[in-house]
Amino acid sequence: MKYPIGIQTFEQIREDGYVYVDKTDMVYSMTHTGKTYFLSRPRRFGKSLLVSTLKNYYLGRKELFKGLAMESLETEWKTYPVFHIDFGIGKYMNADNLYNILDDKLNGWEKQYDVEKTVDDINLRFVKILAAAHRQTGLRCVVLIDEYDKPILDVMDCRYKVEHLGVTMTLEDYNRESLRGFYSVFKAADEHLQFVLLTGVTKFSQVSVFSGFNQPDDISMSNEYASLCGITADEMFQYFEEPIREMATYYHCTYDEMVVKLKKQYDGYHFSDEMRGVFNPFSLLNAFKHQRIQDYWFRTGTPTYLVRLLQHFDENIDELTGKYYMPEQFVDYRADVEKPLPMIFQSGYLTIKDYDRDMNAFKLDFPNEEVKRGFITMLANCYLQPKESMDSWLMTAVKSLKQGDTENFRQHLTSFLASIPYTMRRKDSEREKERYFHYTFYLLLRLASTFVTYTEKVQSHGRVDCIIETEKFVYIFEFKLDGTADEALQQIEDKGYAREYATDGRRIFKIGASFSSETGTVEDWKEA
Repeated sequence: MKYPIGIQTFEQIREDGYVYVDKTDMVYSMTHTGKTYFLSRPRRFGKSLLVSTLKNYYLGRKELFKGLAMESLETEWKTYPVFHIDFGIGKYMNADNLYNILDDKLNGWEKQYDVEKTVDDINLRFVKILAAAHRQTGLRCVVLIDEYDKPILDVMDCRYKVEHLGVTMTLEDYNRESLRGFYSVFKAADEHLQFVLLTGVTKFSQVSVFSGFNQPDDISMSNEYASLCGITADEMFQYFEEPIREMATYYHCTYDEMVVKLKKQYDGYHFSDEMRGVFNPFSLLNAFKHQRIQDYWFRTGTPTYLVRLLQHFDENIDELTGKYYMPEQFVDYRADVEKPLPMIFQSGYLTIKDYDRDMNAFKLDFPNEEVKRGFITMLANCYLQPKESMDSWLMTAVKSLKQGDTENFRQHLTSFLASIPYTMRRKDSEREKERYFHYTFYLLLRLASTFVTYTEKVQSHGRVDCIIETEKFVYIFEFKLDGTADEALQQIEDKGYAREYATDGRRIFKIGASFSSETGTVEDWKEA
């Protein structure tokens, strides 16, 4: 089986015999029930392949759709004039880049349709090209724009300044205004347009990029198109039964057990209130090709815009996840408000996990183990900025906890905490000091996500700071800031935190730890 990893062109996938998960029934529905669409999905989720599929459909390349749902649905197969712009190919770190990319595209189209360039204005030129194409072909035009938001995301929060018409503005604002003007073409050229699709990661608020033209039909949270990008469980069983069985052999487990492993690692994304789950296609295809469960999606890199935004992040991630939100709190991103929740959600690091129909509220949490581990690692690096490698610490910590070696775990935890710069842990109030140390310990233990980890687990007798469960051991942690390990250990006993494990066959470790606000690391540690 040939896996189309890194291949985003529909024609190459079909011509070269790569596996293609058929979504053309939804493509047909889109093209016959609407005109102007917007779709937001995380990176590497198949947006570019969708655009390529639409391009080939509108170019009338019937032979590429042989054997797919589209073959029996479409009967006319017209050849429309198609205008495709992929903003993902450029970098937009200065004021000329966006103009140059658009100018290059327009030059090619002006030659193709014999349109004389009489003005420099990008917007007017594009309107003339669309009108000429419509007139010459007798068919309205199709416009497909991939990664429409990249010119803004590249410079978001960078504070680069430019001069424009005598006004000083940020490059982020300049690119936004340029795109708003360009997208206003769709309103001016409406009579010449058959179909328009814009894809990207983020949906900016209506007062921003989209205000220059009639609002597109946002299908990002549409039930009908929830699985338009990504791979559903049914599709995985239909197309990939053989590689699943091969992986089961390698991991010495049954077919059903292998499915559970894949679901835990790569499934869990939901893009509508119907909660139809989809797998991350990039990671799933890589897992099948390499026959290994690894963090493929996260290894491709963290978006720089998200790293920059998280520097403003003043909330603990455990205070953000597992909560219900109204749609307006996470669907639209308003660039003038430094609240990263919408960007975290739209970038794929949080997803919908439940829907309260009466309240119209959505519960957001990590979609799967790959994303949780990757995001916590990124957040811990941003929050703690340790000198020691986070990955190195994690490998040692996981091994120690698997083996029940609490002394080795204590030594490496102490060493790692000592590597965090003093400036990162200095806080002004006692509450902030305690919050910092609790959150630090929380982040580090959440990184050990091979295990079932509970932090501040509520029991009938009180709230536990942290419980980690492994196959053979249960670790119950209580920690104090500038206190003693004896006090922490006594609280475990007084509150009866270990009672629910009284009949558990695993060995129970009760650990009291004290952190020093002066040294920034473990000061006292006792076990029972």
